[in-house]
Amino acid sequence: MAYQTIKTFHANKNIFLTGGSGFVGVSYMEKVLRTMPDVGNIYILLRPRKAQGIQERWESIKHNSVFDVMRTSEGFDALFNKIKPVSGDISEENLGLSDDDSKMLCDNVNIVVHCAATLDFETDLKTAVNINLLGTKRVVELCKQMKNLQCLLHVSSAYVNSNKNYAMEKIYDAPANYNDIINYAQTMDNEQFNITAEKILGDHINTYTFTKALAEHVVNDAKNIIRTCIVRPSMIVASWKEPVEGWTISKNGPQGFIMGALKGVVRRLPVNQSLIYDYIPVDVVINTIIAGTWFSAQLPESTPTVDGQTPVFHCTTSTCNPFRWKDISSILTTTLHKYPIYGAVWYPNIKFLPNLFMYWISSAIFHFIPAYILDSVTKLAGKRPILIRLHKNVNRSLSKLAPFIFNEWKFDNARTLRLQEELSVDDKSVFYIDPTSLNWAPFFINLTLGVRTYLHREDEKTMKIALKKDFKLYMANRGLQLFIVIGIWYLSSLITGTPMLANFWVALIVIIFGYFF
Repeated sequence: MAYQTIKTFHANKNIFLTGGSGFVGVSYMEKVLRTMPDVGNIYILLRPRKAQGIQERWESIKHNSVFDVMRTSEGFDALFNKIKPVSGDISEENLGLSDDDSKMLCDNVNIVVHCAATLDFETDLKTAVNINLLGTKRVVELCKQMKNLQCLLHVSSAYVNSNKNYAMEKIYDAPANYNDIINYAQTMDNEQFNITAEKILGDHINTYTFTKALAEHVVNDAKNIIRTCIVRPSMIVASWKEPVEGWTISKNGPQGFIMGALKGVVRRLPVNQSLIYDYIPVDVVINTIIAGTWFSAQLPESTPTVDGQTPVFHCTTSTCNPFRWKDISSILTTTLHKYPIYGAVWYPNIKFLPNLFMYWISSAIFHFIPAYILDSVTKLAGKRPILIRLHKNVNRSLSKLAPFIFNEWKFDNARTLRLQEELSVDDKSVFYIDPTSLNWAPFFINLTLGVRTYLHREDEKTMKIALKKDFKLYMANRGLQLFIVIGIWYLSSLITGTPMLANFWVALIVIIFGYFF
């Protein structure tokens, strides 16, 4: 079938976007406006906050670093003004839309991109059902009323099939009847519903994967009424190429712990370096969303599905460009000191530990003892201590994250790779969706620089002074290590009443412990 180009297809199309203020949402808007300036309006659903209305939230999005490149070009304000904030809430009936806004969307929207979700793995089941499942159902119901809708693109997750070691680009049987789950959530009280959560979840890891899996069936059940498409990203990380290499505003996954490592406060992590971890750059995700919308919208009316289902595209790397931490761990260590931050509180030193038991022991020594010391100093300075609370939160979350840390999944993305081949020559260049040529080593160097620039907010001007501080912290760290070894060695001699030379094995044990832990 001969398709229009992606740019031609999007010309003058009006888009309705949920989750527009998130990592994926702002990236999507930037890419669409920068590469397809002929697009119509982008209506974004924004929830008013107590201290910030939707207009103020719209202004804050305008100043997001994702638009830094666009902001330097002429016509940025005119392009950004195509983004129209709409007051609403994914967790409310009818998306919390006013009658006028609902009519306006139904009369004008051609493409819907549904990104909004709660990503918190610790969210209780009732909240997850309301946002991830019912929120999707509310979006689908609105789409059914749209007069000129050409595609609903639902951003799901590769981990909806985390109960399978190998997942294909298809919709598997539902883990439950989504109407039953919605009914339970609406009729049972919070405590009763959440108590039964473990039984309801079955073999799903958490409420997130369970409700996102059910949401796919809500979308698929509408496939004969509206055009639908599902994109399943794995763990979304910093950008590969656009808007600039390494750009990120997300603190999830590798960005979060590299942020802490640069600061010198995250020094140990439980990671099996031999396992495949599925990471996907945010710009590849955005391109897949755009290309998936284009593909599904142009399927023939007689067969608007693929193999009888909503088309599913895996935005993943595990089967085409697998990543293992052992391949870049030494490079990461070097990068932390090649591009340090001036705001570091101690010498960065990240070590991966193969299981939670070793991590708990190491964390007590290398996280909590320094945290208590630094927080005490912070209190004396009249400032708010945060390190102890930070490490407690991290350790509490690790039990929930353990299945993701110590399991390996493979997500087949053959259909997505074929989609790349269906693009025009120009579209292949602009909307690249094939991650097989991604080189992980330079990518993670750029990601670390992105964390430094966009999360720690330190530019190149601080690099020289940061390098000097890094050397000072190195000397202080070595001095402290020597002091600890000699101190424990000396104390053992006092306790046992023997000469230090006779107790050399104590110093040796301390050194060996530090090496492995």
